[in-house]
Amino acid sequence: MKLKVIDGDFSVCKVTSYEKVDMSAEFCFTGKTDEEFSLVCLTENTPKNTVERDDGWKGFRIEGVLDFSLIGILSKISAVLAENKIGIFAVSTYNTDYIFTKADKFGKALTALEEKGYEINR
Repeated sequence: MKLKVIDGDFSVCKVTSYEKVDMSAEFCFTGKTDEEFSLVCLTENTPKNTVERDDGWKGFRIEGVLDFSLIGILSKISAVLAENKIGIFAVSTYNTDYIFTKADKFGKALTALEEKGYEINR
């Protein structure tokens, strides 16, 4: 399986609303529930109405469009990273999955995945 490294530093945020979020940015992941408005974005695009944030994330995506009938792709990747004591923040879109790790563990994460046969496109 091929994984594509995404250039940039990411932040995981809680915002008061999405009105100040730059939805035209190249990467902007949102999640709304009855309790919160969440956002994952490039750190440089963190909006002013952020009330909580965790900076220092790096990410990669599974290349290609994943069919909904495929099972276990994200769990296999997360298992490799868990075995190496690397926490993740995962975001799924219609096409694929994005996996984020803290920047200080990112190199170790990529090495662990390569050792398990994943092809990393940097």
